[in-house]
Amino acid sequence: MLEQVKETVAFLKNKGFLEAEVGIVLGTGLGKLTEAIEIIETISYKEIPNFPIATVESHAGNLIYGTLGGKRVVAMQGRFHLYEGYSFSEITFPIRVLKLLGVENLLISNAAGAINLDYKKGELMLVEDHINLQGGSPLAEKNIEEFGPRFVDMIEPYSKELNQKIKACAEKLKIKLFEGVYASVVGPQLETRAEYRYLKIIGADAVGMSTVPEVIVANQMNLPCIAVSVLTDECDADNLKPINIPEILELAAKAEPKLVSLFTELIKTI
Repeated sequence: MLEQVKETVAFLKNKGFLEAEVGIVLGTGLGKLTEAIEIIETISYKEIPNFPIATVESHAGNLIYGTLGGKRVVAMQGRFHLYEGYSFSEITFPIRVLKLLGVENLLISNAAGAINLDYKKGELMLVEDHINLQGGSPLAEKNIEEFGPRFVDMIEPYSKELNQKIKACAEKLKIKLFEGVYASVVGPQLETRAEYRYLKIIGADAVGMSTVPEVIVANQMNLPCIAVSVLTDECDADNLKPINIPEILELAAKAEPKLVSLFTELIKTI
């Protein structure tokens, strides 16, 4: 895999992806953040050697290079999931590429359901810790030591420094930003009432189907990261309603301007 990563990095550098400073991963319904970027280059995942291809309709599948908040950024307009049939190594391949491109900080976004009923849909939650319920790890691979230690300490998976900075940004911008624990499941089916109750019991504040594999790899490669969830539905086990995907995407789109403002302000400080 190391040779594949190097091949991909060489391709992107040849396309002008130089001196990257910040990496951004955009989750479901959150691809429009790229409109705030002063774009220098856009490449479809289909054109990038060794890159997976996004199969989810709401994920555009482009790698974007440009400037935001005075920094050179590389943004993934769409990510990859276990439920698409990808392996952990394929899901996290782009994170390894971002690190070797020179990215020094990683900003991750996702759409999630609110398990904590004090949190409401349309609001943002800063992930301060997570629970991995995906049944595996991107570090459980052959030759993984080529990228860093196999036994990675996850006592602080999300950068304390970045978390403090984004909380200060939220206060400055008067944006409500909750903090909580994100549980990552396989999906793509949503949870049963019993599963929502279970998630609440084990300490989850929100649930989604991504982020954790990328965070594990970022920690292995000593890449400071942060994650913000856009809460798109409320998972009240006693008052569940049928899932409405268009409504979820609409809520993500409405919350996106707050996320754009937060990420832009944060990037100015790092």
